[in-house]
Formats: sequence, C-alpha cells, structure tokens
Amino acid sequence: MKSITFRNRVAIVTGAGEGIGRQYALDLAKRGAKVVVNDIGLGEDQSRTANRVVDEIKKVGGKAVASFESVATMKGGKNIIAAAMDNFGRVDILINNAGILRDRTFMKMTEEQWDEVIAVHLKGAFCMTQPAVKIMKENRYGRIVFTASSSGMYGNFGQSNYGAAKMGVIGIMNTLKLETARYNIKINTVAPNASTGMTQGVFTDEVAKRIKPEFNTPIVTYLCSEENQESGMIFTMSAGWFARSAMVSGKGSCIGDTKRLIKAEEIRDQFDQIKSLDNALPYEHCGQIYSLGRPLTGR
Repeated sequence: MKSITFRNRVAIVTGAGEGIGRQYALDLAKRGAKVVVNDIGLGEDQSRTANRVVDEIKKVGGKAVASFESVATMKGGKNIIAAAMDNFGRVDILINNAGILRDRTFMKMTEEQWDEVIAVHLKGAFCMTQPAVKIMKENRYGRIVFTASSSGMYGNFGQSNYGAAKMGVIGIMNTLKLETARYNIKINTVAPNASTGMTQGVFTDEVAKRIKPEFNTPIVTYLCSEENQESGMIFTMSAGWFARSAMVSGKGSCIGDTKRLIKAEEIRDQFDQIKSLDNALPYEHCGQIYSLGRPLTGR
C-alpha cells in the first residue's frame, strides 16, 4: 500500500491541544508535515496543551510549533498564519477544528452564549481561512478542512447556537470552493463524532469507548493530501464509519407556465410530489432548476 505523505508541506490545525485536533496534528506530523499546533488552552497554564502536543511531535523526529492565539478574531487568525510563515515559510493545509460548547435550550439561551459559539466556530472559520487562502492562491495549492456537525445538519436538543454556526461553516465552504477552484485549492467539510473533553458527559461510557477521537483521523488526513481531488463535499464519520452527506433536491413539481400566477391550492394538491425525495439528487446537479425555473432534462 502506497503511503500518503506530507513531506515539504506545512499544516495548521486549530484546537489541536487535545481530542480530535491532537490526533489530526500527530498523524500529519508522523507523515512528514510541519505542523502549527494551535490551542488557547484552559486554566492557569493556557499554553500547556499545545506545547504538550508539540513535544510529542518533536520526540519522534517531527517539526512543530505551538500557537496560543484565539481563532475568533482576525488578529488571532493572522497571527496563527504568521506562525506558520515565520517558522516554516508556507501554508499548505488548514484544518479548522477549534470549537466550544455553550449548550442551552433556545428560549433560555443568552446573547453571550450565542455570540461565544458563533465567534469561535463561524467567525473563527472566516478569520483563519481568509489569510490562509491568500497564501494558498499565491502558491496555487491548498487543502482546507472545515468542521461541521450533525447538530447543524439534523438538529440536537439545546444546541441552536452550535448548530447554526456549523451550518454556516458549510455555507462558507460552498461559496469558497467556487472562488478558489482554479487555484488547486480543495475545500471539504467533516462532521466528526467522538468522545472528547468538549463532549464530556454527553455519551455513556460504553458509547465513548467506540467513538474514540482517532477514528476520525484517516479521512481528514486523506482530504488534506495532494491525492485528494474532491472539493465541496461533506463527510460524516463515527467509530470507523465514513460516509458522504449532501444537500439534495427532489424531483419536485412544475406548476403553471411561468406567466400566470400560481395558487396556494395548487401547491396543496401537489404537495406530496413537492415534498417527495424519491430519486433526489445532490444539490450541485440541481442548480439549473433554480436558475432556469424548470428541472433538468431527464429529471
């Protein structure tokens, strides 16, 4: 089996001090990448988690530096990118993994709880990715992985802030993949599932044993590789199961002649067909439905 390697590649992994991010950073470093390990840490010694991962990498002969900046500001994002440029001279890979939880039901959620989660997950994705893409465009090469969540795609009780941020990340990917396609920048999103410090108490002990953070690593490593040529896709994974998820459109129903007004009663009478997902197609195959007002030939 030919190995996937990252020799001469520089990777940035946010939220890499522990959990899933740590596993990403370790695997990339093991395969030859120089890694910026970003994590603001917790408690009195905020640098401890990132430095510990850097030490792990260096002990096995890898190269890494720590960054303690927050992704939630443009200044922080630029400083993280600068850490890669100052130490390694380039940026090839960005994994937007940093995250926090502030769970509360929608009607009890405070503005602060909403803003904190949006700042780290959604604004953080912007603050990290924009300065990284500027460098990748110059090099005409890049691999970016965003982190979404099933909480956004399907919903999860008490996580409206987290779910909204994670769906927003998918929105960034969908646009950015178009704007960067000609520069050989491949951008994808993963929705991992793992027992980590952030999800402590969420899963039972029996479930936690099966959803180890390292089980999410292989597909992210592949998406970051030069071999990967896919862009704009969402991948869900848990306990060794990997699958593509997608926005889809059903066949729908065409009403009227694009000239006369359409009545609500006509929607009612054809609603079963309108809501049906039989023979649904991923959204990228359905764009002409919305631009032309009629389905694609053969739909």
